[in-house]
Amino acid sequence: MCWLTWMPIAQAGELSERLAMFPLWSGKPSLDIAVGDLIYPDWFEGTWRVRSVLKTQIAPLAPEIVTPGFQQNEQYLEEPVSFEVRFRPTSQGLKTGVLPSVFGSQLPVVSDRAFNGLRIARAYLGESGVRKVKVDPANPNRQLTELADQQVLVSTVTARASETPSAREFISSELTQQQFRGQRRTSIYLNQVETTTGYRQIMTGQIQADQVTAIYLSPQDPNFFDAGGRPVALYRYHLDLKRLN
Repeated sequence: MCWLTWMPIAQAGELSERLAMFPLWSGKPSLDIAVGDLIYPDWFEGTWRVRSVLKTQIAPLAPEIVTPGFQQNEQYLEEPVSFEVRFRPTSQGLKTGVLPSVFGSQLPVVSDRAFNGLRIARAYLGESGVRKVKVDPANPNRQLTELADQQVLVSTVTARASETPSAREFISSELTQQQFRGQRRTSIYLNQVETTTGYRQIMTGQIQADQVTAIYLSPQDPNFFDAGGRPVALYRYHLDLKRLN
């Protein structure tokens, strides 16, 4: 439209440096194959009210290459968008071979992807624009968003990494493959989306974050080779999260 030794962890500081280098991104980050779900610090648990503001949008390869909808997204610059998100303890979707007992009495905290996906999509597309969001029960990294007119967006997280610079900081990065299915169930490969986010716990029940979304062309796009693996659109958001419960 994101500190356990068994989790995929990037080289120390790699994601921090990537955020600091924005917008000078020349390609995708070095991530691990997505296995299981993304684990968040325990201070994420609960339901949150999010205030998201698009601060910057850049088309690095313009005017030669500009993605569809880029100009339309200018309407969101400095315009707050609000929605709810939820993070919950779970024993599902853990990396193969890891038992809940390794956490003692506390289960790992993950994003409620169906809940969050629906509320974020409706915040931007309206109540009537999104019918349902569901997560593949066999794969927590595969999400289906049913849009209006029987259209479906299939989003699959293919790679990720995370860092914990300190007890009150958390950085995650995920690469998502997007497919669009029309009424005839034909599948069109759209693009890849990178979401890299740096979170900071300001105090109990309050989190701030800087989030960058980068769009990469699919091999089917006629401009794919001209892009040379570079992002064709960059969006930077500032997020304020306040816990509701």
